[in-house]
Amino acid sequence: MNRQNLIWITASFLLSVATIFYFVNNPGGKMAARLLNFETITKAYQQHILMVFVASAAAIIVSVSLGILITRPFFSQWAPIVDNIVNIAQTIPSLAILALFFTYLGRGFSTAVFALWLYALLPILRNTSAGIQNISPGIIEAARGMGMSNLHILTRIELPLALPVIMGGIRTSAVITVGAAALASFIGAGGLGDLIVTGLTVSRNTLVVAGGILSALLAIFLDQVLDLIENSLRVRQ
Repeated sequence: MNRQNLIWITASFLLSVATIFYFVNNPGGKMAARLLNFETITKAYQQHILMVFVASAAAIIVSVSLGILITRPFFSQWAPIVDNIVNIAQTIPSLAILALFFTYLGRGFSTAVFALWLYALLPILRNTSAGIQNISPGIIEAARGMGMSNLHILTRIELPLALPVIMGGIRTSAVITVGAAALASFIGAGGLGDLIVTGLTVSRNTLVVAGGILSALLAIFLDQVLDLIENSLRVRQ
């Protein structure tokens, strides 16, 4: 499985490099050439990856913590309320979320990250709680019978068994965030969305196609990296 991940990671990386070289050398006009150069694309990549990384990392910390919390007996009554709040954020289109927070927080990176973080919460939260709740009660009782504390049960039994489900939520969330981050260009946060938005504005298809392909390949690359991390963690258990 790790070999397959490495193949996909290498392929998506090489295709991204090939795409960049192709469009830099074939920009489709002087106007498009102003954006389709190595310096501009590298900057857009850095902005896009940074937005996705910060928003996803924050979403993982918050969602996994909340997912664990609402599976504890004392806090289980709050689970429907937490789910409904996060569900509301997920049902709102990503562009509408960006527009909403742009109104109150202004333009730029921090506004985009906050909106993307809010949009990324649900898949991780839902998978964390579902993964833990679906563990057989008999396993938990057996662990208690062996004298394990609640903390040991959580860290040594529940989280390792729920890891595939949790990582599935993280991968889904990360891919969604890569796509949504392309819309951050509308509020001046940069990223690969600058190519798409500018291309639509000035009717240059090469910009739109380049931005779309690079965003898709980044999503594939990130998904396979996370899958590789999951497989590595499962091997170590």
